[in-house]
Amino acid sequence: MNVYDSARMAEILAPLGYRPVDTPDLADLIILNTCHIREKAAEKVYSDLGRLKPIKNDRGARIAVAGCVAQAEGEEVLRRAPYVDMVFGPQTYHRLPEMVARIERGAGAVLDTEFPPEPKFDHLPTGEGASPVSAFLTVQEGCDKFCTFCVVPYTRGAEYSRDVPAIEAEARSLVARGASELTLLGQNVNAYHGRDEDGEVIGLGGLLRRLAQIEGLARLRYTTSHPRDVDDALIAAHGDEAKVMPFLHLPVQSGSDTILAAMNRGHTARDYLRLVERLRRVRPDLALSSDFIVGFPGESDADFEATLSLIREVRFTSAFSFKYSPRPGTPASSLDRQVPETVKNERLQILQALLREQQEAFNRQSLGRVLPVLFEKPGRRAGQITGRTPYLHAVHAEAPEAWIGTVRDVRIVGLGGNSLAGELTSDPERISA
Repeated sequence: MNVYDSARMAEILAPLGYRPVDTPDLADLIILNTCHIREKAAEKVYSDLGRLKPIKNDRGARIAVAGCVAQAEGEEVLRRAPYVDMVFGPQTYHRLPEMVARIERGAGAVLDTEFPPEPKFDHLPTGEGASPVSAFLTVQEGCDKFCTFCVVPYTRGAEYSRDVPAIEAEARSLVARGASELTLLGQNVNAYHGRDEDGEVIGLGGLLRRLAQIEGLARLRYTTSHPRDVDDALIAAHGDEAKVMPFLHLPVQSGSDTILAAMNRGHTARDYLRLVERLRRVRPDLALSSDFIVGFPGESDADFEATLSLIREVRFTSAFSFKYSPRPGTPASSLDRQVPETVKNERLQILQALLREQQEAFNRQSLGRVLPVLFEKPGRRAGQITGRTPYLHAVHAEAPEAWIGTVRDVRIVGLGGNSLAGELTSDPERISA
């Protein structure tokens, strides 16, 4: 989502004469677009600002902090780094030209972390720049779930869904400019509830079906989901729409009902397993990734073992896993029975070893298979291009660059640390002629 937001910021600044440059020391305006999910991510902002201060001093570059750290710690950012010119939250970047104008008038530092009454999407460009083969498209923002460990409801605000016609128009524009794959984005994307031209509310399943009708669009994905918002219509779309990829990121966080309740997740481990079963019933080739937090306050050895048990039962293709990080202002940060760091470290290593074992097993199953690969860009070697399978595996193969932007059948012949090696199932010269 921050990638999408950063692209929109660049577009909205273009009429003012700004264009992206490769390194901060070439920039007149440096924007840090930030994340506040974990403590390390937030603290990295301040260390980055310290490294950027000499550029401001030497060249007079202006520095801005955007995104969720700005939203959560706006005044603190200005206190710790008083040389910062602008601090603005994720709901206000459509007002970026106005902020720049205020700075140029010498009005002093700008702090804008309000939740404006007007949706920012009504005031943003529709993405007229060059489109990558695989493009992001934000359809929903915010979250109403209030998990006790999470800052998103406080930094991104309440759930908001864009109207269907606006999403479709942007999707068609992206496809017209070369996108073959769209990933629909939202903090809780499957809570999507936008209105169509007739004022009817449709969910994510209905939106996927509508976007699947766009000619030239080969693939659809979405992230990130909450188990409580996977409804019958969305499950049916996975079974009916071939363009919806058989790969789903569905965070569970823990396999312990005690911890899930303390997290305010609103579902049990059994609920999650039943949901996975229903999804795989309609799409047997579905692969799953997830998020896990170890060391949540009060997590016992039995709770941790319940998480390992769930992982063994589901068999994940990949996952993001973290030690619990107290976020200021969240209910979990003040809970008793905080887990010692040594225990968190040990549990994280055990959990990641199991997840790595499952990932490697899934990758080995790809050997010898012929998989459709959407080629996205040139590879590291001459004559090589790279793309992704339906399961988000990176694949490199010897093929003409003319194939970039197309889906081709590739036989998987090798496994690398972070990618697969493939060979074409037909003669590229003959097909591309």
